[in-house]
Amino acid sequence: MKMLVPLEVGICCVNLEKLSRFYQDVLGFTFVAQVKMSAEAAEKVGLSKGGYSVSRLQTPYGERIKLLAPDIMPESSNPGLILDRVNTTYLTFIVEDIDALVEQLQSAGATFFAGDAPIQLRPDVKALFCRDPEGNLLELVEYSDITTYRPEIFANRSA
Repeated sequence: MKMLVPLEVGICCVNLEKLSRFYQDVLGFTFVAQVKMSAEAAEKVGLSKGGYSVSRLQTPYGERIKLLAPDIMPESSNPGLILDRVNTTYLTFIVEDIDALVEQLQSAGATFFAGDAPIQLRPDVKALFCRDPEGNLLELVEYSDITTYRPEIFANRSA
């Protein structure tokens, strides 16, 4: 496979506007576009019996997410532990300061999976899982030395 652009991740949601605002206002994404798809196209491609709307948002590095809200809402689910669900997907954000982000996430409607205190996974890595306002999983990771994680990005930057 030859990819032409950075990876995009699709996230199914209920309230497109509210979730779009969360990703823009709290996580710093930029709005790219919003489109409405017909029920006929949605069913042919296997996404939904009804139509749906898609909002595209982009990070400063160029990755994009697509928020998809169906016209006909599915029944809700009640997930257990993250890895207890087959096909669970989550977004990972490598951040500078998890502690500084926690209050902002809480104020915007995020809930924390196992408490709001970051867990020291290894001596150089802290992590925390939360759910966005619609329950989608987000992982926040903080490295004490980001250059060891992505040297190709940070090797030429001065500290």
